[in-house]
Amino acid sequence: AYTWWSYMMNARASNAGWRIDYFVTSKRLDDQLKAAKIYPEVVGSDHCPVGLEIF
Repeated sequence: AYTWWSYMMNARASNAGWRIDYFVTSKRLDDQLKAAKIYPEVVGSDHCPVGLEIF
């Protein structure tokens, strides 16, 4: 799963991208992390949104 695709060479359509968007958290949140998700279906940028669910 990728979070960035170059506009050159139609990279998003061929899914030739990079995973360059991250969340960095402290160890004390480990027990509170519920889910992480990449949303490749959201367009409008060369990046797609990423989400982190904490409870």
